[in-house]
Amino acid sequence: MFDVIISGGGPTGMMLAAELRLHDVDVLVLERDVEPSKAVRSLGLHPRSIEILDQRGLLERFLSLGTQYPGVGSFAGIAQPRAAHLDTAHGYILGIPQPVTDRLLTERAAELGAQIRRGSEVTGLDQDASGVDVELADGTRLRSRWLVGCDGGRSLVRGLLGIAFPGEPATTEWLLGEVEVTAAPEEVAAASDEVRKTHRGFGIGPAGEGIYRAVVPAASVAEDRTVPPTLEEFRMQLRAYAGTDFGVHSPRSLTRFTDATRLADRYREGRVLLAGDAAHVHPPLGGQGLNLGIQDAFNLGWKLAAEVDGWAPEGLLDSYFTERHPVAEDVLTITRAQSELLSPEPGPQAVRRLLTELMGFDDVSRFLAEKVSGTGIRYDFGEGPEPELLGRRLRDISLSQGRLYDRMHDGRGLLLDATGALSLSGWTGRVDHVVDVSPELDAPGVLLRPDGHVAWIGSSQADLLDHLPRWFGAAEGA
Repeated sequence: MFDVIISGGGPTGMMLAAELRLHDVDVLVLERDVEPSKAVRSLGLHPRSIEILDQRGLLERFLSLGTQYPGVGSFAGIAQPRAAHLDTAHGYILGIPQPVTDRLLTERAAELGAQIRRGSEVTGLDQDASGVDVELADGTRLRSRWLVGCDGGRSLVRGLLGIAFPGEPATTEWLLGEVEVTAAPEEVAAASDEVRKTHRGFGIGPAGEGIYRAVVPAASVAEDRTVPPTLEEFRMQLRAYAGTDFGVHSPRSLTRFTDATRLADRYREGRVLLAGDAAHVHPPLGGQGLNLGIQDAFNLGWKLAAEVDGWAPEGLLDSYFTERHPVAEDVLTITRAQSELLSPEPGPQAVRRLLTELMGFDDVSRFLAEKVSGTGIRYDFGEGPEPELLGRRLRDISLSQGRLYDRMHDGRGLLLDATGALSLSGWTGRVDHVVDVSPELDAPGVLLRPDGHVAWIGSSQADLLDHLPRWFGAAEGA
């Protein structure tokens, strides 16, 4: 029997597998596709996801293969918000194609000991009080204590559980391609600029290595969106909008995406959980889908590991849903809003002009930047009047002996103690005690969960002892 089976070997599934392996959880990842997908469905990582990689010591791998773009991108194509307002050490977008992200996260999960089986499609499941039986397409049956569906927007796991997926079906579809072109660069740039004056869902530009990345509205929503567009379909839509197909040829990848927007009404049924696109789908505006899934996995991993290890306090695993569901609702709201702002109709364009002016105000710009980047997330711990930092992630800060994120690679909790008088007796197997000071943090003591969110602030040992069991269970040996 495995501790956890993960259905789906995309970025969410591999991030979750790596997080579980940090805690010696026996993990099996089942991926339907025999070979990794070459489709570029995501183009980069936002600051919060970059912080997550940094917290686990992975960032250098990604930086070496990506490109840093200052700022946090645009909101509905409006060239703001600005990153200067963000409370992060990583005020940039990391441009990196999804196949590269997939490969790096897969390598990480494998390095840590996760078992990965490609060409293994989940077709059925049954669960009881002690575990989950998983059936594969070839008739193989496996058993695990827990199952997590990371199997995408058309999640079979979600369907088998009967979890409702309310929202809006697709009404618009776009085609995305990485191709070579015969047109001159200045011709491509001029045509793209002209079309985008009226159709902001269109764009084409260089992506490096002689490749151009192009996105264009489709003629209609395809009946089967799992079937990629043909090159001729892609050319036809380019000609319809730009009057030319730019001589596109030799496609590296062709894919389609829509504005379908749905959110699962629960993320857990017994011993089965959902994460990533299996729990939520939305238009790709702002590039938040992959980032949202990675952040789901980062929240879930340590909590599920605690459940497997037997020390999870009551309600810890269920806090995955209560914390992440509102975040997904928020992302769906801002992607819906961006979809409306891309419409060429007079009403949405009037709102767009107004919002463009409002984004000139620092507070508005910062608010939207935090939404898009994921740095503004604050989990509600229900403790009444709370210090500003409580429930928020703590950015990387310099310490007298290094920096904070270098102390978080093992996925454990961390007590940053500037007093030297606090004690973790009874929890040293789950929480690291770092006695150090930082000029960037005005607090005597800060308790961080394994996902970097602040669980307690103070200097009282008695108060600390009241908070440790909530997140890290009963004292060891108690």
